[in-house]
Amino acid sequence: MKLYDAAWAPSPRRVRVYLAEKGIEVPRVDVDLRGGEHFGEAYLGINPRGTVPALELDSGEVICESAAICRYFEAVQPAPPLFGSTPTEIGRIESWTRRIESDGYTAAVYAFRNTRPAMADKGAPGKWPPIPQIPELATRGAIMWGAFMAALDARLGQSEWIAGDAFSFADITALVTIDFAQSAKLLVPENDVHLRRWYHAVTARPSASA
Repeated sequence: MKLYDAAWAPSPRRVRVYLAEKGIEVPRVDVDLRGGEHFGEAYLGINPRGTVPALELDSGEVICESAAICRYFEAVQPAPPLFGSTPTEIGRIESWTRRIESDGYTAAVYAFRNTRPAMADKGAPGKWPPIPQIPELATRGAIMWGAFMAALDARLGQSEWIAGDAFSFADITALVTIDFAQSAKLLVPENDVHLRRWYHAVTARPSASA
């Protein structure tokens, strides 16, 4: 088994944080994104989309997408449960994870890929024909981010962790999203006290440095 990884990209980090929380060790192969290794023939033979992470199983089958990889390991090693252990917990964690991805992470991607010169003609991750930057999408991302931060702060005024009383995959997703958003100059507002309380707690966990 091999996990194709990249040190600074958010999606591989989500898997690393998850594995650290579960205490699972997986051999890793670093993919040089800045050098374009993910678009080379060797890596495209593993994942034709040219994205990381990718988990190559002993059978040779490859699982792509960070959430899918974590779901695989959750099935292999259910404890401690990070996707919930009751139907209600599972649904709540899934609901908040999806919301973080669609509202927060998407906002950060819009801002990041449509403002940075290095992202010119790279409007979407992976192997695509040239996709030009659209400045209006960066504006959309900033608006979405403000609304997302307010919603998450309100939620964390009601519970210790995002999906309830226990740390979960939703918290991992939010941590990775918020840290990635900083590269697009999208920050946690000073007056979001509940969100800041949560962020201090989540970054204090050893897994946050994975």
